[in-house]
Amino acid sequence: MYRSLLTLLTACAVVMAVVVALNLVRSGSPEPLAGADGAANASNALPLECAPGWVAAWNASPIAAPAGAVAARPEVGGRSLRMIVRPRAAGPEIRLVLSNRYGAEPLELRSVSVAPAGDGASLGGRTLPVTFGGRPSARIPARGVLVSDAVPFAVSPATGLAVSMFVPGRPAVVSEHPWAMRTSYMSDPGDVSGAGDGARFRHPVNSWLVLTGVDVRAPKATNAVLLMGDSITDGVGSSPNADRRLSDSLSDRLSALGGPEKMAVLNAGIAGNQLLADFPSRVGESALTRFTWEAAGRPGVTDVILHSGTNDVAAGVGARDVIGGMVRFTERARSAGMRVFLTTLTPSESGPYGTARAVATRAEINQWVRTEGRARADGVFDFAAAVTDVSRPNRLVTGFDSGDGLHLSDVGYRALAGAVDLAALSGSRCLA
Repeated sequence: MYRSLLTLLTACAVVMAVVVALNLVRSGSPEPLAGADGAANASNALPLECAPGWVAAWNASPIAAPAGAVAARPEVGGRSLRMIVRPRAAGPEIRLVLSNRYGAEPLELRSVSVAPAGDGASLGGRTLPVTFGGRPSARIPARGVLVSDAVPFAVSPATGLAVSMFVPGRPAVVSEHPWAMRTSYMSDPGDVSGAGDGARFRHPVNSWLVLTGVDVRAPKATNAVLLMGDSITDGVGSSPNADRRLSDSLSDRLSALGGPEKMAVLNAGIAGNQLLADFPSRVGESALTRFTWEAAGRPGVTDVILHSGTNDVAAGVGARDVIGGMVRFTERARSAGMRVFLTTLTPSESGPYGTARAVATRAEINQWVRTEGRARADGVFDFAAAVTDVSRPNRLVTGFDSGDGLHLSDVGYRALAGAVDLAALSGSRCLA
C-alpha cells in the first residue's frame, strides 16, 4: 500500500509540474527558464509552441478531371509534368502534397524533383530530388493523398518553385486544378523531368496537375489563413502569371506589415464551385464538403475566410438555403478550433448572376451577413461594398471589372483584399 501511495504522489507531482509549465507558456511570461547555475537558458527563451514547425504555404484545390487529352492539354499519362507555383511562407525545408483523391487506381510517380523556377519551363537553379519514405518513386493510393519527405530547399514568398515529375502509367482520372492563372508545362511522351532548359516541355497548360500543396518548415511557428470559395477566390480575371489574385493581394498586405500580423495565405478557390452542391468532375466538391479535408487537414491553418454562394444563387438556390450553408460552415470551422470569417457576395448583372431573382436573393444574403453574420462567425468582411458601383448597385466599379461583369481585375482583387480587417485575423504571435 505504501508503495502504491508513493507512486500516486509521484504521478501527481509530475502532473502539477506539467500544468505549471503549460500555464507559463500560455501566459506568455517573458521570464526565461533558469539553468542549474541560476543563469538564463537562452535556448528556452521562446515558448515551446514557437519552435520550428510545418505550415501550409501553397494550395491548389482539385477537381476530378479526365487524364486523357482534352482541349486545354495533352494526355497526362506517359509524360513529364512541370508545375510552377509560389509558396507564401519562408523556411529552409519544404515538402510536397500530391493527390490522387479522385483516382480509382493507385497513381505511380517517378523522378519527382524541385528547383527554382526560371523563365517559362526552364529551371533557375539546382535541382533536388524528392523522396517518399526514402524511396525515389511514389505510389499514391486510390482516393489518397501523399506527403513527401522533407527537402532541404529554402523558399520565401518571393520564390518561384518548379516541381517536376514523370507519370509512367495511364491513369483514367487525375486531380487537376483548372484556371490556375499560372502557366505550367507538360512534355512530349517520356521521362524528361530532369531537363533544365525547358525545351522538352513544349506544352503549356493553365492548370495544376497532381500537385495540390507545398508545406514549409518555418523557423518559428507560423499560422495560415485559407480563402475558400469559387472563381472570385480563385482569381479568374486577374493577369496570368502575375500573382494578382485576391489571395496574393492579401498576402502582400500581411507581408508588408510583417511581425506578428504575418500569416501564410492559401487559395482554396475553384471556378464554378458551389457552397452546397458537389460536382467533383466539373467544378469540384462543395465548400462544405471540402472543408474537412482541405481546411482542417492542412498544417498551421488557424483562420478561414468563406466567399461562396454566388454560383448557388445563379443556379436558383434560395437565400435561406445559402444562409443555412454559411451557418453550417462556420459551425464546422469553429468545431475544428479555427477562426472563421464570412463575406458578402459581390454584384453582377451578367447572365444568370444578374436576373431579378438572383439580384434579390444576393441582396437578402448580404443583408443577413451584415446584420447577423457576426453572431455566427468571428468577423464579417464586406466584399460587396468594397467593389460595388454606388451609382449602379448591381454592377462592379468599372475599373474593378475584368470585362465580363462578374470577375474582378487586378485592382478589383486588391480592393477585396483591402476589405479584410487584418487585425481580426489570428496572425502569428511567434513572429513578433
